[in-house]
Amino acid sequence: MDLLNGADIPATDLIKDGTEATFMADVVEASQDVPVIVDFWAPWCGPCKTLGPLLEEAVTAAKGAVKMVKINVDEAQMIASQMRVQSIPTVYAFHKGQPIDGFQGAVPGSEIKAFVDRVIEATGGESPGGQLDDAVEAAEEMLTEGAAADAAQTFAAILGEDPNHATAYGGLVRAHIATGDLEQAEAILNGAPAEISTSPELEAANAQLELAKQAADAGPVAELTAAVEADPDNHQARFDLAQALHANGEVEEAVAQLLEMFRRDREWNEGAAKSQLFTIFDALKPNDPIVLNGRRKLSSMIFA
Repeated sequence: MDLLNGADIPATDLIKDGTEATFMADVVEASQDVPVIVDFWAPWCGPCKTLGPLLEEAVTAAKGAVKMVKINVDEAQMIASQMRVQSIPTVYAFHKGQPIDGFQGAVPGSEIKAFVDRVIEATGGESPGGQLDDAVEAAEEMLTEGAAADAAQTFAAILGEDPNHATAYGGLVRAHIATGDLEQAEAILNGAPAEISTSPELEAANAQLELAKQAADAGPVAELTAAVEADPDNHQARFDLAQALHANGEVEEAVAQLLEMFRRDREWNEGAAKSQLFTIFDALKPNDPIVLNGRRKLSSMIFA
């Protein structure tokens, strides 16, 4: 499943070595159609050897939304002088024959990607990051509408383009939770790349997985409600009731029971009520009213 247009454009069509003789065609004329990034470098320049490959990687990842021309300043001194290149590496982005952005010196890969994305967006294009975000939005809509299998396929395709896309990775876990395949959801979560393993998106997916496991063993709401009403200090029954309510989709009611349990005995079972509250909060969006109200009430009890 290819999410990006131009995914098969050969790198040789995107990146080339330029000269003074070809500068007009390779940069000025070519930038009428697509922005062209020009890398002014020299074989003796150490930082150039670091920057060049990173820049090529970012341009290749843009899949045709931008091109790159490499200019050796030792062999193109007139162009370098005209562009007022005083130190190298120097990078300029051209659009419609004119420089529109640039930077000097070696910079981190993240800044290079941001530069390329900025150039693409400034010239009316769409960066792969933007396209992936659109795909994520579509997958999330599928998940909301109950098409979990389709959502999982789309999230997987996004990860094929960007294996470290935390939102897509968390979405893939959530999609498998929605289909009831908790074992596969856990396997995917355990296999997350180290770079995103502690991201908020994966923390949320982990919390949802934990709650889904609990739901499988949840007891009957009516019986647990009766047990709590018969003995309000039966903390196990109240805790089980909160789990059953959450499994039944009554999240706000589950939070209310856990808050009441925390009020009565915050230390019961090594602070189980507080721990369960945090699991529920982590599984929801940070700006969810249930999270905001629940955290405020919990804080008021903690600091009372």
